[in-house]
Formats: sequence, C-alpha cells, structure tokens
Amino acid sequence: MFRDEQVGEAEFRERLIALGIDIPPGADAEEACTLAVRGFDDQRAQALRRLVEDLLASSATVHPAVRKAISRTLLPALVPA
Repeated sequence: MFRDEQVGEAEFRERLIALGIDIPPGADAEEACTLAVRGFDDQRAQALRRLVEDLLASSATVHPAVRKAISRTLLPALVPA
C-alpha cells in the first residue's frame, strides 16, 4: 500500500519501470500507458491491474494527467475480453 504522497508523471513512470516496463525518460503519462499495454501478457496485465488498484485505492494524490491516462489507456486494455 502506498503512503500519503503525490503521484505525478515521473513517479508513475518509475512505478511502471519497477514492473519491468521499458519507459523512456521524459515520456508523459499517456505515452507510458501506451507502452505499458503494448504487447502485454497475462502476467503484465495482472501487475498493471494491481498497480492501478493500489493507486486508486490509496490516499495518494494522483496527478490529473496520470489519472486521465489510466482511464483512457490502461483501464480499457485491462478489461477482460
């Protein structure tokens, strides 16, 4: 669980990188989400679901650009087919 904190684009990139996703420096949240779902498998999908659930359930303040990218890119890709 995350502590009270702010999750901006840099912190969000760091969390994706910690999952083993190759995100270039300076990528914005939308680009980072696009890269995160490109060619992902069940294992990565589970890790991304946990990340999103933890972020949204935590008391962290999620930057609006990060929240928008999650809603527009990650969530639709994570919906089971």
